[in-house]
Amino acid sequence: MKHLVTALFIAGFIAGPTYAQDTPKQPDPLGPGDHTRTLMMGEQKRTYLVHIPKGYDPKKAAPVVLALHGAAMNGSMMVWFSGLNKTSDAAGFIVVYPSGTGTGPFLTWNAGGFKGKMAEGKADDVAFIGKLLDDLGSVAKVDEKRVYACGMSNGGMMCYRLAAELSDRIAAIAPVAGTIAIDESKPKRPVPVIHFHGTKDTFVPFEMAKAPSFMKLKGVEDSIQIWVKLNGCDEKPKTDTLSKDGDEMKVTRKIYAGGKDGSEVVLIVIEDGGHTWPGMTPPAGFMGKSAKNVSANDMMWEFFQKHKLK
Repeated sequence: MKHLVTALFIAGFIAGPTYAQDTPKQPDPLGPGDHTRTLMMGEQKRTYLVHIPKGYDPKKAAPVVLALHGAAMNGSMMVWFSGLNKTSDAAGFIVVYPSGTGTGPFLTWNAGGFKGKMAEGKADDVAFIGKLLDDLGSVAKVDEKRVYACGMSNGGMMCYRLAAELSDRIAAIAPVAGTIAIDESKPKRPVPVIHFHGTKDTFVPFEMAKAPSFMKLKGVEDSIQIWVKLNGCDEKPKTDTLSKDGDEMKVTRKIYAGGKDGSEVVLIVIEDGGHTWPGMTPPAGFMGKSAKNVSANDMMWEFFQKHKLK
């Protein structure tokens, strides 16, 4: 018995005692306001910003809207570009602004669309968004059935990629001035889509025949029809006009309803609209006109509220 006790004592000494501090400390929960989070994707540090709405209740699961910036932007630029913090506070959803990869503040998403050398060495941004959602869930009470994605331009293209490759976690998407850039979309479930696009967008043209040769993108109508078929929606849309007489810009809505599991595809066409976020003033004149008679933020949130994961 003496030898057994001695052996156990020595084994315990070698292994070392186990204390509570050996367990990784749980991160502190986030409260209302703005926060910065960092993640490691392999050896690469990635960041995202989180805006927790003013009326956030940490005991109640909140919906999440991912807001993906355009090319040559980053997460912090998307905050003021989209104006979504104000909508977040009013509606009570958490809004997240991830940053892509690249040089300095000029970042992009690996949404597809580039050929040759420009396509090499791109980050796995689908995996990044998945890890981001895991991390966010450790510091905030997230309603996993109500996680949505919106994005501008290259960020809109990334929305389509997330819908195709992360459909088990993304309930619905709202691309703005961004079309499908991947070759093939194979979602695990129908994903509702609301797409905003100006007819005079010169960066991501409504008709891709006018797009730069180094970009490989679908046109607006092609992108819409792909998801109409994937979701099993009605082939013919119901069309109505959202603008009023006297408005500077005409806004038309096409609704492809009747999709599987209640899904739908909606296209918001802004006549003479540029590469802009409807309802917001563009930061530069060369981006074209922005519709002020409709709000992309209000319309996408209204749309998101109708659709959650089954």
